[in-house]
Amino acid sequence: MQHMMEQFILARHRMFGASSEQASSQGRLFDEAEDLAAGSDASQDVAPLPPATKGDGKADNKPGRGKRGPLPSGLARVDVVHYVPAAERTCPCGTLMVAIGEDVSEQLDLVPMQVRVLRHIRKRYGCPGSAHAPITAPLPPQPLPKSNASADLLAMLLVVKFIDGLPLARFESVLARHGVTGPRQTLARWVICAAGVLQPLLNLMRDALLEGAFLHVDETVVQVLKEAGKAPTSNSYMWVQTGGPPGRPVVVFDYDASRGGQVPVRLLHDYRGYVMTDGYSGYSELMRTDGIDQLICWAHVRRRFVEAVKVQPKGRRGLADEAVALIGKLYGVERNHKDTGDDARLLARQTLSVPALAALRIWLDKTLPGVTPKSALGTALSYLRDDWPRLTRYTERGDLPIDNNRAENAIRPFVIGRKAWLFSDTVAGANASAVIYSVLETAKANGVEPYTWLRRVLRDLPAAKTVDDVEALLPWNVKDMHAPDLTSDMPG
Repeated sequence: MQHMMEQFILARHRMFGASSEQASSQGRLFDEAEDLAAGSDASQDVAPLPPATKGDGKADNKPGRGKRGPLPSGLARVDVVHYVPAAERTCPCGTLMVAIGEDVSEQLDLVPMQVRVLRHIRKRYGCPGSAHAPITAPLPPQPLPKSNASADLLAMLLVVKFIDGLPLARFESVLARHGVTGPRQTLARWVICAAGVLQPLLNLMRDALLEGAFLHVDETVVQVLKEAGKAPTSNSYMWVQTGGPPGRPVVVFDYDASRGGQVPVRLLHDYRGYVMTDGYSGYSELMRTDGIDQLICWAHVRRRFVEAVKVQPKGRRGLADEAVALIGKLYGVERNHKDTGDDARLLARQTLSVPALAALRIWLDKTLPGVTPKSALGTALSYLRDDWPRLTRYTERGDLPIDNNRAENAIRPFVIGRKAWLFSDTVAGANASAVIYSVLETAKANGVEPYTWLRRVLRDLPAAKTVDDVEALLPWNVKDMHAPDLTSDMPG
């Protein structure tokens, strides 16, 4: 009866409560990507404009409406100069005024999408004095040679669909407003073909992924309507892996119809190192591989105790609150040493986290026997006990993560996008989505502006002849990939 009542309370919380794991005043620290997608607040997404500056570059310190930072320096600047009318430049003393300075303020501007036609004019040359065959200037290699879609159009299509979450039907409407017919079937074909063009780049990203000392792995559901042997309403899965060596973060998505343990074994068959996961039992087969050590996510443990807090009597502090507080000490160490080196972080973990874990273990062994096993608290305690060795392993080194939030953050754009497009039509489309999410999220992880980078990739990759040519396009090998000036830029 207690178990049924707790499940009812938790279900009511999920349906009507705030999408957070807030316990006391700690805030939304460990939300699942799905929770964040459901509870995002658009009012927090836009920063206010920066204050006006005087001609000497100093900010005007007049009282304003809150703090606001400067607009990104990488954005193109367009000067709009305002003059005092000539008739008003005469001083009351009769002398003509001269310019002595200027006040400068900045506004954020947006240039609407411009749809245009590129006319490739290939000059022909012939010899006027002989009958030899003429020659024609070659067309530069194109990402989709038999298509009339330019590299820039493909880049925009992929970015607005896979980063901005715009379904193909809406992009079709965007083109239609400009008088262009772009059926969804054609757009879908472009997406799948573009993924094929990007595959060599993804292969190199996957190689870099496996070079890291540790990986994060997570999975989320996706529906594929036309998959052999499965009902359209059944679940398939998108698996995400994040890792890579220092300074070269990589995010890789893989589609599979199954959530079974054979999938991570197949994806990571060449990897040896630490693998951070949640407590899903499907990873147990992977962990039997020699050379792989499992780390279990502390955020998932904390999440279970937060659920136990929710089913406690209102206004009463219980055992679940004690667990949340003890786990909070571990995160306090991580927060205070987030920007220190691995050696300093290891020292902090050994001197601060290990004693905190010892105290938590004593509390666990004392508390567990007196709690109903199937209750929310009993389930959380059992989870903590069963995964204890894998939960505490992160203290062995200074570079290992305490939780799987990196994978959850990487999978969040997919979850948010899924709320817009809901499903994939075919397996080919799901696999293409995995490729494109991989390259775009890796670009973002490396601080590269996705459209600018992808536009360059789709322009240059078709002409690549060697592995070195492809490597040069990896996000960590390109510099200054800021947003382009779309009003004047032309393909090279």
